[in-house]
Amino acid sequence: MWKTGILLLLWGLLASGELQQETESRRLPPPGKLDFGYVPAGVYETLAHYEPGPIGILFHMVHTYLYVVQPNTFPQDLLVKLAKDKFGAIQTEYQKPENIVLTLQAIYYEIGFLVCATVGLLFAILMPIVGLFFCMCRCCDNCGGEMHQRQRKNADCRRGLLGTLLFSTSLVITIGVLCAYAANQNLSSQVKNIRRLVNSNMRDLHTFANDTPMQIDYLISQYATAKNKVIYDLDNIGPLLGGRIHDQLDKEVHPALDRVLNMAGAMRETKEALENVSVSLEVLQEATGKLNFNLSLVRFSINRTLNDPGCHDEESDATSAQLCRNIRQSLSQLQISANFTRLPNVNTQLDRMNDIVKTDLKIFVQRGYSSLNDTPNMVIEQTRSVVESVQSLVDGIGNNISSFSKAFPVQSSLSNFTIFISHAHAKIEDYYPEIDQMDFYRWIGCIALCCMVVLVLTFNYLGLLCGTLGYDKHASPTTRGCISNTGGTMLMAGVGFSFIFSWVLMGVVTIIFLAGGNIEKLVCEPFHTKELFKVVDTPHLINPEWKNFIPGYIYNDSDLELTSESLYSTCKQNKGIYSAMRLDKIFNISSFLNTTVFTKDVVHQLDSVKIDLRGIILLEAEGKQNLLDFSEAGLSEINYADYLEEVNKGVTVVDLLSFARELEAQTDLMPRGPLQTALKGHVGTLRQIHSQQIIPMEQAMSSLNQSMRFLERTASDLPNKVLAVLDAIEAAQFLISQNATQLIKQETEKYTATLVGYFHQYIEWVKTSLAMEVAPCKPFSNMVDTVEIIACSFLIDSMNTFWMGLGCSTLFLLPSVILAVKLAKYYRRMDTEDVYDDIETIPMKTIPTYDTMNRFPRASAPPRHIDW
Repeated sequence: MWKTGILLLLWGLLASGELQQETESRRLPPPGKLDFGYVPAGVYETLAHYEPGPIGILFHMVHTYLYVVQPNTFPQDLLVKLAKDKFGAIQTEYQKPENIVLTLQAIYYEIGFLVCATVGLLFAILMPIVGLFFCMCRCCDNCGGEMHQRQRKNADCRRGLLGTLLFSTSLVITIGVLCAYAANQNLSSQVKNIRRLVNSNMRDLHTFANDTPMQIDYLISQYATAKNKVIYDLDNIGPLLGGRIHDQLDKEVHPALDRVLNMAGAMRETKEALENVSVSLEVLQEATGKLNFNLSLVRFSINRTLNDPGCHDEESDATSAQLCRNIRQSLSQLQISANFTRLPNVNTQLDRMNDIVKTDLKIFVQRGYSSLNDTPNMVIEQTRSVVESVQSLVDGIGNNISSFSKAFPVQSSLSNFTIFISHAHAKIEDYYPEIDQMDFYRWIGCIALCCMVVLVLTFNYLGLLCGTLGYDKHASPTTRGCISNTGGTMLMAGVGFSFIFSWVLMGVVTIIFLAGGNIEKLVCEPFHTKELFKVVDTPHLINPEWKNFIPGYIYNDSDLELTSESLYSTCKQNKGIYSAMRLDKIFNISSFLNTTVFTKDVVHQLDSVKIDLRGIILLEAEGKQNLLDFSEAGLSEINYADYLEEVNKGVTVVDLLSFARELEAQTDLMPRGPLQTALKGHVGTLRQIHSQQIIPMEQAMSSLNQSMRFLERTASDLPNKVLAVLDAIEAAQFLISQNATQLIKQETEKYTATLVGYFHQYIEWVKTSLAMEVAPCKPFSNMVDTVEIIACSFLIDSMNTFWMGLGCSTLFLLPSVILAVKLAKYYRRMDTEDVYDDIETIPMKTIPTYDTMNRFPRASAPPRHIDW
């Protein structure tokens, strides 16, 4: 019945949460990470850990002693062989070699315990026999029974030594009794904690049963997180899918449109350059005529000035004449160099460009950009029906998960489990009075054993106290006081009780030692090292047909790798019962939830997406014709060589400023007079012509030079450049209209993978939560640990400490008996004593005259006096 309940519970846990992830054939990028939050978890209050406190020192000493007694490793193979129905075979067929080997192996392992047990049994058997013979011997005035004490010179030293040794021995016995008493009290106090531990474990089981439905509901409710994310992505299919398609197309389309846009800019710049050429040419032609006229006037004026008599008179300075000749010779340089009047104008090309730029190509390019950027809206319109069908599928998945989880009796199974826990707890509560009563009887028994030793100790301590306080060094053995004699009598009483109780004590110690020591070495210690689990998990141990007994017993599938060690370790880590019981290998819920089919339906719907981008027009026909017109604007008809030849010439043959400076320098060498003054006036005129005419002409020539060089570069292979731009636009347009299908398919697959990935994330999260967080089975490992704490830490450690203390006290009763018998001679009043006659030291008058043979019938030495 309880197996059925567990199966229903585990089935319900799985049915409520597991989803099977479909294995996709294609490798797709992972979707965005979803946050499902944390599964609500209850707090288990049981702390399955025991700290013994100060008495732990005694526990450690016991463990050390047991290791000395039994240093062998855990006999796993031996126990397995014995457990496989070998006990009966050994009893019935013990003469077989293999059974003899097993017996020898067991004896070898238990040799330490057997030796100690043998010593204990010998002690228990021989002690009463020796006590009986000792008593009979003393009754015959032997074995110290004679009330006579020989006098020795070191009697005080021997008495002190015997008293010290007996006191020390009694202290050791006292420590042993205290250890036994402490262990006894510890066990009684820990028995009271059993109820607390059991109640804590039961509360944890109730927490487990109560929190599991809430955790299952949380798993189901978190499907909404994946669903909302999917719906959000479906609602934003334009920016997501359309945006991806746009980004991929933009890599090819944008450069082509940029080239058209650059060509539109080149058109405007070409028009501006032609206008600049036309204006500059007119300015230069007009300025050239004016400059030529002014230079002619200057030459004429200077020639007229050089006709001055100062240049020809015989009385004039020879230097002035020479300077005049030099100036006249240099006047031929005052002529224009560049002749712009012969250059043709560019009005034809300018008119064509004016007609071309009337059509704004930039507007057509912007229309192409806008058409491409409208891809997300096109995707939204063309996928509207697919999005609606996928949304309905997503809602259907959620409804199926909720309805399927309600089809299993999870709540009723957990309710039955809770009832079972309560019933079991009530039964355990019924045993508490019996446990308390049994513990009381045990406590009384242990106290009685301790009291036996305490009784002997009482006589020892009282005997030592009375003997020490009543000792009189001046009193002879026959005249000792009553207190001293009482001390000796108490010591002998302690000896008697030692013989009476020691065999009982040793017998109990031996029995508890064999039981507690073997349980510690064969159960408790291997449990901590997990070697005990290896024995329990041995294949075919419990049932020859079962490899693993847990799955074989619960699931009838013994090949499943589910062992007690793995179950305990998994629960110890507070993982879910799903992973602890390996239910993923037993229950296949995917066939019921049919998640794979739902995923395929979503993929099938999204694969049916058809997106047509032929409505995207990158460049209209008018824009293309505009480009062709630009290539036929006649820029190549311009004679750039003639223009550049004239521009590269100077305005005049000689630099007017240099000519003016040279003329001024020659004029300064002439004597002062009208000639010098007139020539200096001509220098000023030349400088004025340079500033007012030459400089503007040079600026116009520079502008003309720049414009012509730009036009030359633009016209260079212009038709081919325009054709390249048109080819790029056509290629981009062909990509959008004809070859975008594969790109759309790839991006649709990625988008589909993202949506399906949200379901996969939910599935993986459910699996992980089931394995790690839902129904954590720490209470079950806590129950095992609680049993171990009660059995090993409470009971076995306390009882082992008890027998160690009691056994130590019992063993030391033997030297206590010997020392007490010897020391009693020095405390008890003797019937006879030794008297020696020393004639050198003892006067004859002090010797009594009575019959010494009657007074001292058994003197150890004959009298020395002559009259005796």
